[in-house]
Amino acid sequence: MNRLTTSWGDYALARFPEDPRDRLRAWDAADEYLLRHLEEAPLPGPGTVAVVGDRWGALVTSLARHRPGQVVQITDSYLAREATRANLARNGLDEASVRLLTTRDTPPERVDALLVRVPKSLALLEDQLHRLAPAVHAGTLVAGTGMVKEIHTSTLALFERIIGPTRTSLAVRKARLIHATPDPTLPRTPSPWPHRYALPEDAPAAVAGRTVVNHAGIFCADRLDIGTRFFLQHLPRGLGGSRVVDLGCGNGVVGLAVALTDPGARLLFADESYQAVASAEETFRAGAAPGIEAEFRVGDGLTGVPAGSVDLVLNNPPFHSHQATTDLTARRMFSGARRALRSGGELWVVGNRHLGYHVTLRRVFGNCEVVASDPKFVILRAVRT
Repeated sequence: MNRLTTSWGDYALARFPEDPRDRLRAWDAADEYLLRHLEEAPLPGPGTVAVVGDRWGALVTSLARHRPGQVVQITDSYLAREATRANLARNGLDEASVRLLTTRDTPPERVDALLVRVPKSLALLEDQLHRLAPAVHAGTLVAGTGMVKEIHTSTLALFERIIGPTRTSLAVRKARLIHATPDPTLPRTPSPWPHRYALPEDAPAAVAGRTVVNHAGIFCADRLDIGTRFFLQHLPRGLGGSRVVDLGCGNGVVGLAVALTDPGARLLFADESYQAVASAEETFRAGAAPGIEAEFRVGDGLTGVPAGSVDLVLNNPPFHSHQATTDLTARRMFSGARRALRSGGELWVVGNRHLGYHVTLRRVFGNCEVVASDPKFVILRAVRT
């Protein structure tokens, strides 16, 4: 637990789920830079303050006390949304004082201040600026923030093309601000997302030629990534009526392959990204045989899935939390999978060889074996005993 100090108050903040082993703070220099700027150049008001991409709720929590009832959070992350709820509560702020929206929800009709934490994905930024541009007016304050390594010429070009004239600040503690002046004469064009493409004919036979739907922000928007391709070549078969989870499903290609090769399998697609689960559902609807159903869940791994109710979990875990490299997400996924699996149930994991997931799996499951490997990737299998 750390404390963020602003002129509006002192806030106790944590990431979600709170983990004493996690030494990463719930904010960084970019968040602090934007908050200091807003203290010196006050927000227009009263009016709607839309905060896009707040990673752990630090911006929303700080602004909620300053502008109660006027703050709207828009996030693609379930974990960020839950972190915001938890941080509001631990600072004595009513959750009802802010409006919590996801990237799949209809944005506000009018925005008087648009604050953007620049995401890792340029596509997600593009999609959100397109969706919010109609709500921006000539008097809207538009400010973005990010670490220097997160803000590129292409980032500024998006603000310039979609919102209006754009400039950047000097760097402070390796963070920058983006200032955009809304230009009402710019055409308000629809977002180009989602992107659809057909899997190549040399993809593993089950999914070759099938349509993939990628909403903005999903990894490998226009092609089958090599890790997933390798995983598809070695998926277990003969699953019958097994309960199978595509954990961290992304666009859902792995789960779709299971549905095509074992149509009797009962599938659950799970991810903490609202964009990912929407992508997986549309990919599944486009490619699965008529009458085949599946469940789609946005959440923190397999939290909420009954213990001992799953036969097989397929997982390609992320090893970044925004810009930070960490195995905490993978560890939570593995532990959650063990709880959800029945005795004898299996977790199959694909990952880069250098990540050393075999060590964590042996710690969590007490066993781990290599299913397949190549110079870059390894597929591991752990059994719930």
